[in-house]
Amino acid sequence: QVQLVESGGGLVKPGGSLRLSCTASGFTFSRYRMSWYRQAPGKERELVALIPATGPGTRYVDSVKGRFTISRDNAKRTVYLEMNSLKAEDAAVYFCKADEPPFGATYWGQGTQVTVSS
Repeated sequence: QVQLVESGGGLVKPGGSLRLSCTASGFTFSRYRMSWYRQAPGKERELVALIPATGPGTRYVDSVKGRFTISRDNAKRTVYLEMNSLKAEDAAVYFCKADEPPFGATYWGQGTQVTVSS
């Protein structure tokens, strides 16, 4: 059974930090590209950060560059999103996605809420 389980969300003040985790099971994690998406109320889901299965190629949406860092630990089957200097506009439900381009399967987690408020 494939599962992606996110954790680490919560309430943080502007300027604060959070680290999100997404732990995978049921598929060969090391072969999959991993991404973090977010969706705020009334907005479309957007790609926040992506890390390839192997090698370079990490990508970020412009609005989080220099503040967020995506990383992965294949031994722990986990992808992380370190979020620093959080802003109100970072508040959203954050989703983890696994895919195996070009024709492999795509899996999504259930999401974790991030609230940024004073």
